[in-house]
This record gives sequence, C-alpha cells and structure tokens, in this order.
Amino acid sequence: MMMGHRVNATLSHWLTLHKDHRGKLACRRDLSCNASKQLCCLKPYAPTSSAKTYTIISQMSTLEKLKTKYVGDSDFYGKILKISVPIMLQTGITNLVSFLDNIMVGRTGTEQMSGVAIVNQLIFVFFLCIFGGLAGAGLFTAQYYGSKDHEGIRQTIRYKLILGALITAVAITIFLTGGEKLISLYLSGNTDAGGDPAAAMAYAKEYLLIILFSLPAFTMVQVYSNTLRECSQTVVPMKAGMAAVAVNVIFNYLLIFGKFGFPEMGVRGAALATVLARYTEFLIVAVWTHRNKELCPYFEGVYSRFSLKGELVKKFFITGFPLLVNETLWSSGIAILTQCYSLRGLSAVAAQNISGTVSNVFNVVFFAMGDAVAIIIGQHLGAGDFKRAREEDARIIAFAVFIATIVGILLFSLSGVFPRFYNTTDEAKLIACHFLMAQAVFSPQVAFLHTTYFTLRAGGNTVITFLFDSFFMWIVSVPLAYFVSRHTDIYVVWIYVILQMADWIKCIIGHILVKKGGWVKKIVR
Repeated sequence: MMMGHRVNATLSHWLTLHKDHRGKLACRRDLSCNASKQLCCLKPYAPTSSAKTYTIISQMSTLEKLKTKYVGDSDFYGKILKISVPIMLQTGITNLVSFLDNIMVGRTGTEQMSGVAIVNQLIFVFFLCIFGGLAGAGLFTAQYYGSKDHEGIRQTIRYKLILGALITAVAITIFLTGGEKLISLYLSGNTDAGGDPAAAMAYAKEYLLIILFSLPAFTMVQVYSNTLRECSQTVVPMKAGMAAVAVNVIFNYLLIFGKFGFPEMGVRGAALATVLARYTEFLIVAVWTHRNKELCPYFEGVYSRFSLKGELVKKFFITGFPLLVNETLWSSGIAILTQCYSLRGLSAVAAQNISGTVSNVFNVVFFAMGDAVAIIIGQHLGAGDFKRAREEDARIIAFAVFIATIVGILLFSLSGVFPRFYNTTDEAKLIACHFLMAQAVFSPQVAFLHTTYFTLRAGGNTVITFLFDSFFMWIVSVPLAYFVSRHTDIYVVWIYVILQMADWIKCIIGHILVKKGGWVKKIVR
C-alpha cells in the first residue's frame, strides 16, 4: 500500500512540473525523427529518471485500460445484483435445503444416501434436457422483451409448453422401462470398498417411482419462471422457490423420520416431500402470473388462443434444437463421469454426492452470473445495442471469476467441516473432503466457463455452443475419464483434477470465441 502511494506521489509531482500553459505535457522533438515525412516522436520531458517514469506511466495506462474494460460503475453492479440476487437467493435456498435433505437422508445410512444420489444424477439429465429445450425459445423471449413484442413472447411460451410436455413424457417412459438398468451402472464398482449394492438398488427404485410424479410440475415451473426471469420479473420465482423449499424441508423431516404422527418412510418420504414442493412452487408462480396481467401482459391469451406460427416454430426449433442436444449430451456426459467415479466403490458415490451438494450451495453465487448474462446481454442484443452488450459481457465474466475466487477460498477452508454431518464411513468423509478442496481450487475456472457458455448462447449461436460444450465433453472429458478410471488405480479425486485440467483447452477456446464476437447479433425482428 505504501509503495502505491509513493508511485502515485511521484507521478503526480512529475506531471505537475512538466505541464505547459495549456495543461498539456511538455515535450521535445527527437532529432532522429524522419524529417522527410514531417513526423516527430514526442517523448515526455523528464530528468535522468525519465525512462523509469515513462514505464510507470505505461503501467498505469495499462491498469486503467483493464479497469475500464473489466470493472463497471455502481449502476452496472446495481443492475446485475437486481437480477442475480433473487436468483441467487432462490437457487441458494433451494441448494441449502437440498444440502439439509441430503444430510437427513445421509443420517439413515450410506446405502440410502447412495441410492438417492444415483437417482438424482439420472433425474439431473432430465432437468438439463428441459433447460436446454426451453432455452432456445428463451433466447427469443429475452430479445422479444427487449423489443417490446408481447405476441412474440406468447409464441415462445406456447412452444415451451409443447416441447416441455414432450420431453417429460419421454423421460417418464424411459425411467419406468429402463430405470433399474440405468441405476445398476452405478453399482458395478469395487465391492471391497464397503456398502451393500443390493440395498442401494432397492432404495433407489423406491425413490425413483415416487419422484417421477414431480417431473410434470418441474417442467411447468421452468416454463413460467424462466419466462418471467427473461422478462426481468425475478422476484416472484424466487418467492415461489422459497415457499417450495419450506414445504420440502418440513415434510422431509416429518416423512423421513416419522415425526409428529407422520409415518416413517425413509427415502420414500424424501421423494414425496419433493413432489409436494414442486407442485407448491408451480401453483404459486402460475396463480400470481395470471392474476397480475398488467405486469405480465404477455401471458394473457396464452391458452385461450393457443396457436403457433409455423415460421416461428421453425425458427425456435432451428435455434433451440442444438441447445437441447447440447444439454442432453452434456448432462449424459456428466452422468458417465459420475459412473466412472463410482467404479471406486459406494464410498466414492457417497463422497461425490456429499461434495456436489455442498459445493452447489457455494457455487450458486457465481452461477447466477450466467443468468445475468442471458438476461442483460440478451436484452441489449434485442435492442440492437451491440457495443454495450460486448462491454457489459466482459465485466460480468470478470465479476463472476472474482466472486468465484472468494467463494473458492471459503469452500476450501470449510472442506473438512461439512462431511462430518453425515452418517457414513470415515473413508467416504475423507474422499468428500478432498473432493471439496479440489472443487474449491477450480471454482474460478468453472465460473469463467459458465459465463462464457451463456455469452456464446445469448446471440443464438447454438451450433458453436454445442461444439464448445458437449462436443468437448464427449471428445475429451468422457474418453479421458473412461480410460483413467478403468485402466489405472489412481485415486478418485485425482481423476476429477485431471478432467478439470483438461478444461484448460476449453478455457482458451472460449476466450477466443467470446473475443471474436460471433455471438453479437440480433435474432428477432
């Protein structure tokens, strides 16, 4: 700090002494200039330390450029926080309750926790399919809102409803007919590592059959909440999510452990509580939306005049299909990576479940920046303000990385605390601690990739998004994990570290793609 003051004082003193009567820096002509071209080199006039002072000026100039490019003003951060804080709160509370739910299930035993974790990993693929399917139309929603086209927004809502229903029906069919086979893929690991795979399978099947009832409600929540967020209405989805969280945690406690006269249902109670929470969230957000027509005029007539324009359906599909494929392949890739980890035994499955649940509570802070990119940058692009879109995108990415660094330090320092809350083996607790430490170290990298992904997606460049995200997953990450998990006996956490280091290639590609600006375009008329 003292060195900084000394540099500033020296620079200020030099500038004061060497200004002419017009307030400009004094200069002298360099006799070596090319006179024939009537050019001259201007050099700051200074005493014998001029070279050193000139270096300081150059360094200060570079810092100012970086600050201008990557740091916004108070209005900019106020706008980001206005959008991201409700999303952070909603997702953060949801993830916090998931953590508490996870602990409740974890208190019943390793097999119960592993069975639930495996099913949730499979359901995660469905979640991402819904996100990807709706995201394509969501790009248009944000830009239609930016151009104040309410009928365009209605078209996107109807498209989301139809596509969401189709994806949900397919998912339920797959889980009912092939759920047991999918679950068994995660229970074929090292049986010497502890745990009872047969018991874990039984608990997983119980949980799956009930949790399937929540999928339609989840889809409807995403249609309504995403549309509201894309139109800058972020508070109501947050409140609905908080209400759902309260229902979830209360009924988890009552039904898992059989408190206050409720039956003790174990993992079945956890699933039933989730179903109740999903329908509570949907009812709240749907009722509010249709009662407040002045705030949500784009929802008026969505069902009564249910029609879709063929040219728009084609446009939505062409833009959104790569996102749907991308999210499906990416989430399937994540499921396969998890399966590779599971080859190290049930302790590894339990440990990854613990670490994933805990890290999600922390990561929500910078993951919300992805939503900020989608909403803010999408609206700038829709309004045709391309210069502002590029400037603010760079600042959001920088802010996300900064926040992730702080979050990573905090997570690393607490990595040994959270596993102690679980009723599982000491080995699973130790592996979970190591997973958390590794995840903390790579948090800034994850934040950069997350916001870069949403940047590339904002302008509808979904083919590039597909190549950047899931193509890389299946060409690099999945083969690497498959080879390392099956042909080496390397510690499971080191597998995770190797995969994260492989993502350095992705970081370089993402930086180049964002800088080139192929995503800077308006996709609505």
